[in-house]
Amino acid sequence: GPVAETFRVIQGAVTEEYVRSTQGVFQFELSGDGGGTWYIDLKTKAGSAGFGKPPVTADVVMSMSSADFVKMFT
Repeated sequence: GPVAETFRVIQGAVTEEYVRSTQGVFQFELSGDGGGTWYIDLKTKAGSAGFGKPPVTADVVMSMSSADFVKMFT
């Protein structure tokens, strides 16, 4: 779905430079289609993004609809 595709694109765009400059872990609690817990880790090693809880404690937790999440990143 659109949420999974958005995270696939984000994962492909994560670079070690983004991780070095950002140093943050973002957790998203999404409601609606494709919802659930998702994360972007821009703190650990080469970074990662995907479904589930982040590998380390999140610095920021955002709750929103999956539709708003997709709009925010597109």
